[in-house]
Amino acid sequence: MPVVASRILYGILIVAAQWLVFGRLQLWGTYPDVVLLFVAWLGLNHGRRVGAFTGFGCGLLMDAVYDTWGLHMLVKTLVGFLVGLFPSSERESLLIVPRQAFLGGLVIALLQNGILVTLLALQTGSRDAFLVTGLWL
Repeated sequence: MPVVASRILYGILIVAAQWLVFGRLQLWGTYPDVVLLFVAWLGLNHGRRVGAFTGFGCGLLMDAVYDTWGLHMLVKTLVGFLVGLFPSSERESLLIVPRQAFLGGLVIALLQNGILVTLLALQTGSRDAFLVTGLWL
């Protein structure tokens, strides 16, 4: 199977798992975003172009599932591109310890949630500073 076709299939399976399983698994009112981790992992391993295209495709599927057309697509594309700016050098395998995984996931989640909350504030026309700062963190 070609590499692009396998990535598309993995993306579809991960979006389906997010929608059917992880979207219903709530811990303290939040749920894990495995699509974000998939986009970030591909961006780290293969660079900004693959990260951006993966974010675009997975975000488009998430928009179709959650009926938020364009929002997830833009946010996941930006996150995939920004994470892809720091690819692993010379195709070395990434050896990530749990502390690095936690901090990396925290930074990526804060980046994604900040962009998402800012876009939602712009969409609703809110001028409340708490919406942008309080909900981001």
